[in-house]
Amino acid sequence: MEQKRREKSIYRVTLAGSAVNVLLLVFKFVAGFLGGSAAMIADAVHSLSDFITDVIVLLFVRLSSKPEDSDHDYGHGKYETLATSLIGLALMCVGVMIMYNGVHSIALAVMGNPLPQPGTIALAAALVSIALKEWAYRFTAKVGRKCESQVVIANAWHHRSDALSSIGTAVGIGGAILLGERWAVLDPIAAVVVSVFIIRTAWQLTKQSAGELLEQSLPAEMEREIETIVAREPMTSEVHHLRTRRIGSHIAIEMHLRMPGDISLYESHLHATNIEQELRKRFGASTHIGLHVEPLKINGKYVAPEKK
Repeated sequence: MEQKRREKSIYRVTLAGSAVNVLLLVFKFVAGFLGGSAAMIADAVHSLSDFITDVIVLLFVRLSSKPEDSDHDYGHGKYETLATSLIGLALMCVGVMIMYNGVHSIALAVMGNPLPQPGTIALAAALVSIALKEWAYRFTAKVGRKCESQVVIANAWHHRSDALSSIGTAVGIGGAILLGERWAVLDPIAAVVVSVFIIRTAWQLTKQSAGELLEQSLPAEMEREIETIVAREPMTSEVHHLRTRRIGSHIAIEMHLRMPGDISLYESHLHATNIEQELRKRFGASTHIGLHVEPLKINGKYVAPEKK
C-alpha cells in the first residue's frame, strides 16, 4: 500500500476508535458512579487507557512514516514498534490495577463488609460497551491487516480487551442485580476474571514488540519462503548468512548467495536485481534488502575463472 494512503487509513481508523472511546469513557464513568459499580468504574478506566493509546498511535505512526535520513539509515519504522510496546505496557498496568481493586473488594466482602449493589444503568453501560467495542475491534483490525501495521492491530486488540472486560462486567453486574445484595461480590469477581484476559493480551503485545526491538529474526517459515524465492533465480545457488528482522511494518533481509565465478559483473547485477524485485513484490516495496554475491566454491575454496 502506498505510504500516504497507508498513513491516512491508519489516522482515519484511529480517530474513529477514539470517538467510540470518548463516548464510552463518559458514559461508563457516569454509569459507574450513579450505579455504584466498581466493575463499571474499572471498565471506564480501561476505556481511558484505550483513548490514551489512540493518542500514542496518532503520534508514533506519523513518526514511523518519515523517510530515511542521515540519522536513520533504515527509516523510522521502530517508532511503530515502540508504540506497540507502550500500548502493551499501558494495558498491563490497567489489568493489574483492575485485578488489585477487585481482589481488595472481594477481601472486604469475605470479612463481612457489605458491598453496594450495582444499579441497572451500570448494566446498560456494559451492554452498550460490548457492542461498540467489538465493532471498533473489527473495523480497526481490518485496517491493521490491510496496512500490515502491528501498532494498529495492537490497538484493535485493546478495543477487544475492553469488550471482553465489559462482558465480564455485565455478568457480574447482572448477577448482583438479579440475585440481590448478598451477591454484590459478583461485581468485583467479574472484574478480577476480566483482568486476567487483559494481562494476557498485554503480555502477548509486549513480548512481540520486545522481540522486534531486540532484533528478533522473522519466523522460520518466512525465511524458508525467502530462500525459495532466491532459488528460483537462474545462476543462483547456496544462500547463506541469511539475516532477517522487522522494522515496524517493514522487514529487512540480508544474505550471501553464490553465482558462477565466470559470469560478468553486469550479469550478476541483473540476477541480484531480479531477486530484489521478487522479494519486494512478495514482502512490500519498502523492504530493505542487502545482497552479497560470491563465486561458487570447489572443494571449499573459491576458484578464479579461466582467462578467456
